[in-house]
Order: sequence, then structure tokens, then C-alpha cells
Amino acid sequence: MRHLRSRFSIATQVLLMQCVLVLLLTVAGSAAAVLQAQATEHAAARRQVLSTAEAVAGAPSTVAALRGKDPTVPLLPETTALEQQAGVDFVVVMTTAGIRFTHPNPALIGKTFVGHIAPAVAGKAFTENYRGSLGPSVRSVVPIRDPQDGGRIIGLVSVGITQHRLSSLFGQQLPLVIGISVAALGLAVLGAYAVGRRVRRQTRGLGPVALAELYEHHDAVMHAMREGLLLLDPEGKLILANDEAVRLLDLPAARTGRTPAELGVDGSLGAVLAGGADVADGIHLTDNRVVTVNQSTARRAGRDLGTVVTLRDRTELQALTDELASVQGFAEALRASNHEAANRLHTVVTLIELDRAAEAVRFATGELAAQQQLVDRLLTAVEEPVLAALVLGKVAQARERGIELGVGEVTAVRDLPLPVTDAVTLIGNLIDNALEAVGGAGGNGETWSGAPKQVWIELSDDASGLSIRVADNGPGIAPERREEVFVRGFTTKAEAGRGLGLALVAQIVKRHGGKAAVSEADGGGAVFDVSIPRRAGR
Repeated sequence: MRHLRSRFSIATQVLLMQCVLVLLLTVAGSAAAVLQAQATEHAAARRQVLSTAEAVAGAPSTVAALRGKDPTVPLLPETTALEQQAGVDFVVVMTTAGIRFTHPNPALIGKTFVGHIAPAVAGKAFTENYRGSLGPSVRSVVPIRDPQDGGRIIGLVSVGITQHRLSSLFGQQLPLVIGISVAALGLAVLGAYAVGRRVRRQTRGLGPVALAELYEHHDAVMHAMREGLLLLDPEGKLILANDEAVRLLDLPAARTGRTPAELGVDGSLGAVLAGGADVADGIHLTDNRVVTVNQSTARRAGRDLGTVVTLRDRTELQALTDELASVQGFAEALRASNHEAANRLHTVVTLIELDRAAEAVRFATGELAAQQQLVDRLLTAVEEPVLAALVLGKVAQARERGIELGVGEVTAVRDLPLPVTDAVTLIGNLIDNALEAVGGAGGNGETWSGAPKQVWIELSDDASGLSIRVADNGPGIAPERREEVFVRGFTTKAEAGRGLGLALVAQIVKRHGGKAAVSEADGGGAVFDVSIPRRAGR
């Protein structure tokens, strides 16, 4: 049986089951209609015989005939004519003892009535089913009263319809019942066929086994994917999200049928999902993660089926990239320092050869002392070596670009209120943003106004948390744009694909419950202030 079921498509099985069900319902309905028709005919016959018997019993001619010597003579023609007119099989007038005065069979006149008469003798009309001299019948027995004698019962009248006549009447209605049943069966089969065709189109003609396998494979793939997958309908409402997408976007349990905005996906990612435009390897930020987004419209036979979105987590990769960038910057700083040291060494050697030892000592120790003082100050104040190396690397990198990166007040940074990878991303992006701001402001190490290109950084760590200030004397940020400076994609540069650094800063600050603000520096430029509070348990 299972093998047979697997051979037919879902549509065929639905059609067969519907046909069987319709057939059973039609048979049951037809049987119910037949029984109802029989019951209706029987009830009508009971009403007919009772009303006819009451009419005969109340007729003055009937009472007058019973007062005579031979009631049969006047009553028999009347009852015979009434049987024809009323469509009944017998009208029997009798004495209270049941002796017949009339009967369709003259041979039975004068004989005793076959049936119950006691209730009628007691003055109560009644109707019953009884097998009498003409066979099974529905009959009523009504008392005949003499109004001139105080309503005394002077006789009885019985009117009946045989079962044979009832069957004939029902037989006349049976073809109509059967015709209606056959028509209903035909319409139901046509409807089942139409439903089957629709199901066949929707299921692509697949059988239950094929559909079950397709679902199992689909479910396995959805759970096994290391990428997040979203399916949105043409109206932008969520149809499906796999486990990775739920994790990346922190989607709630009740998510199907809701738009990304209703699910709390906002910012640049929310705008992309709401827009529905095709996107290839777009970088977007959520509250906690950096994700790579690919989005494309799904179409079939020219019909828009919705949007398919894939998400890849780049949070760890971005953190590693930032850390690698800091290491590379430190390496570049070492290379630059080595290059400068070689130049200074050649200068010192030349001064010694020129017999100018005093000038050689002053030249060799002057700048070296300043550099060593900065290194000693950072390594003493900042116990995290990666953070200290980041700042030193940025100082050397700035020097190569003709920018003076000054390290202002640095208090003891011993217990960071955030992971060191986040601190590297946070400080590194703030410094890079400042270096880029002053880097294009002019030439020969000066801004357009002629002032030296300068960037300042200050670090403060106390019981309340970590405070960071990075300032520059670049072009600054217009007051009307300071609200959007931390939004993904904001940049003052013309190159495409920029504007991620400050968005990462905003993400880290929000994740750790901090604050970030931008203001105007004295004399022009921008000042970025970031504070990360120290939470309980860290």
C-alpha cells in the first residue's frame, strides 16, 4: 500500500480521496433524502386521513344517515365518491361496536372492523398504522357525535391509505431524488478535479515521498549553512530565516510575516533589506556585528517571488584585520625608525670624521631622548602592551606622513573596561580618522592655513571607566553633520567604500554602554570624545 501511495502524486491522491469522499457523502445524502421523503409522505398521509375522517364525522348527512334504519344506502355512494376525491383507499362508517356500514369491498359490509376502536369509542380521535383487511395502512378513527342528542357518540368513521399507495406516491418522487444526487455527484467530481489540478501545479507534480525528502534536505541545508539566509516576500516581509541569520541579527521567536523594521533591523542594513535592490558583498553593521550582505531578487516565469539575502559574519575578521593593521603599523614604524637611525648614524660618523665630537653627541642624543621618553611614558602608563604598541606605531606612521601625532595626558591604563581587541579597534580607528582628516589638508606637513598638521590623543582610566580624546587641526566637521558622523557610510572623502571606521567605533561604544561625541577644536579641526564605563564584574 505504501508503494502504491508513493507512485501517485499528491494531486492524484487528493483527487482520488476527494472522489471517494464525495461518493460516500452523496450515497449518505441520497439515503437521507429517501428516508426524509418517506417520512414526509407518511406524515402527509396521517394528516390527510385524519382531516378526511373528521370531515366525514362532522357532516350532517352522516349523522342523518345513522339515524335512519339502513345507513348503508345513503352512506355508501357518498363514501365511494369521497375515496376517489380525497385520494384515500377506504372510508368506513361503523357502529360503536365496529359493525361496518360502508367498505370498498361490499362483501365486508356488515362485518366487524379490523383494528383498534376503543379510543374513538371513548371520544378520542387517533391515527395508527395497522394491517387490516386491505393490508398495511395508515388509518384514523374518529367518533361521530349527534349534536341533537347532547353530543352522544352514535358511530365511528375510519379513513385510511394503504402502504401500497404510499409506495406509489414515493416512487413518483424517487427519480427526482436520484437525479439531484447524480447531478450533485457530478459537480462534486468536477470540483475535486479542479482542486486536484491546482494542487498539482502547486506541488509541481511531486508525490508525498519526494516532498518529504525535499523538505528534509531543505531543512538539513538550512541548519548546516554557516551563512545567514533570509527569504523575504515581494512586500518585504520575512518568510524564512535560518539559525545563523537569527543569531547574526538577534531575531525574535515570532518573526515570520514581519518586516525587518518590525524585527528591529535598522540602520544601513535595514534600509538595504527594505529597499530590495540587488547587493553584492556589502559591508553593514548591526548593534554587535559586522556582516557582509548579498541580496538578489528571486524570479520565476517573470514573476517576482521575493528577495534572497545571505549574511556572513565579519566581526572576528574585522577585529583581526584591525589588530593586524596595528601590528603592520608597528612594523612600519620600526622600519621607519631603522631608516632614520641609519641616517642619524651616518650623520654622527661624518661629524666624528670631521672632528666634531661634541656636535655628534648632541645630535645623536637629542631626538633619541625625546623618543625614548615617549616610549617610557607609554609603557609605564599603559600596562597593555598591544595598546601601547598601537599608539607608538601610529606615532611613527604619522611622522612618515608628515603629521605630528602628539600624546598628551595618559593616566594609568591598567584594567580596561572592554576587551583589548575592541580597544585596539576603537583607538586605532579614531587615530586613523584624524590622520586622514589632516592628511589631505595641505602639503609639506602643513594645513592649508600654513599650520603644522597635528593630531593629539589623550587616555584616561579611573574608577568610572576609560576616556579617550582624539583631536586634529584638519577641516573639522560641520555642525549639521555631527549627528551622522558615526553612521555607516559617512565620510568626507570622495573615494567609494569608505566610512566604516567611525561606524565601528559607534558599534563598540554602544555594545559597552559608552558615549561618543564630536565637537570643534580650538582653532579649527575636530575633537572626538569617547567614554566607556566600568561595569560590575569586570
